[in-house]
Amino acid sequence: MNTRTPLIASSLIVASLVSGAAQASLVDRGGGLIYDTDLNVTWLADANFAKTSGYSATGQMSWNQATSWAANLSYYDSVRNVNLTGWRLPTSDPSCSGYCGTGTEMGYLFYIGLGGVAGQNIIFTHSANYDLFTNIGGHIFNAAYYWSDTLAPAFTGEASYFGMRYGSQGGLALSNTLYAWAVRPGDVAAVPEAQTYALMLAGLGLVGWRVRRRR
Repeated sequence: MNTRTPLIASSLIVASLVSGAAQASLVDRGGGLIYDTDLNVTWLADANFAKTSGYSATGQMSWNQATSWAANLSYYDSVRNVNLTGWRLPTSDPSCSGYCGTGTEMGYLFYIGLGGVAGQNIIFTHSANYDLFTNIGGHIFNAAYYWSDTLAPAFTGEASYFGMRYGSQGGLALSNTLYAWAVRPGDVAAVPEAQTYALMLAGLGLVGWRVRRRR
């Protein structure tokens, strides 16, 4: 796999910019779901759910496979007893190559949410929020590249990726096999439980019965 190697100087600049930033407000909603109040998105707590669920032997897929997996994912939320759809890959900046900071969803999660530092292995340099997640990509020395949902127009046949081990971003050919991490817009806490739907329907049915009886 060929990648464009970021400059060390860039890592030092980004590290200085984000080192004093406040942590994102990440809230554990239970059921394997983490809500980011700053971005208003919900992350799967399992960063390699494609493997855990048995969808992929390693969790690594081509960009087309990863996009399809996220778009068709139906995740069972055991806390709210509902199947959640509407997932996608994280957004990215196709113009970025290197340590580009917090301007993308994965960049924001790495630098702000997890307290990562550009060019340093997040396994060793992170905030307490890191423990909210599991399986953040591969072997300890693996760059842990994750696909974004964004094609890279500057490089035909490529899509943007984010390296969750060291905080870098770039573009790779769609045929490469990288990890995929699903994200969902909004807060799952706002999703009514299945029992709530049942009570609402029962209530509407009772109201309708009373109206018909009065008539």
